[in-house]
Amino acid sequence: MKSLVVALGGAAVGAAVCLGPQGRRPPGGVKVARVATLEELPADGVPRSFPVYATGLEVWNKLFGKPVGAVFLRRMGVDSLVAFNAACPHAGCRVDFEPDRKGYLCPCHKSSFTIEGKLADPSSQALRGLDELKVELRDGREIWVHFQDFHPGHAEKYPI
Repeated sequence: MKSLVVALGGAAVGAAVCLGPQGRRPPGGVKVARVATLEELPADGVPRSFPVYATGLEVWNKLFGKPVGAVFLRRMGVDSLVAFNAACPHAGCRVDFEPDRKGYLCPCHKSSFTIEGKLADPSSQALRGLDELKVELRDGREIWVHFQDFHPGHAEKYPI
C-alpha cells in the first residue's frame, strides 16, 4: 500500500510539472509593456534606460507592477525609435550607456557595444550585439516595447 501511495504521489507531481502553467506562457515570454512617453526621450538620440514592469499574471506568481527587466530607448527622429534589452548577451549583466564613449558597456566582463547596439570590440566576451526589441509608438506619444529575454552566451538570439 505504501509503495502505491509513493507511486501515485510521484505521478501526480510529474503531471503537475508537465501540465503546469509554464505550458501556457506566451511563446518566448514576450510581454508588451508601456515603458515611456515620447516626451521622456531626448530628441538628440541619446539612449535612456527604462524599467519594464509586469502587466499581469506570470506563471503562478502575481507580478503585476513588479520590474521584470529594463530597456534602453533611443529616439532616431520625429517618430522613429530603437529599443534594446538592457541585459548583456554575454552573461546577462545589466549594461550601462556611457555618453563619453557613445556606447554601452557591461560592467561584469567589459563587453562594449556601439550606440547602435553592435559589438564595439570583436574580442569582447559577448558573442552578439545587444538584443533589439520591437517597439511601437501608440497614440502618437506612448512607447510600448515587446519585451523579451534571450539566452546569454550564444552568438544567435534564443528566446527564454
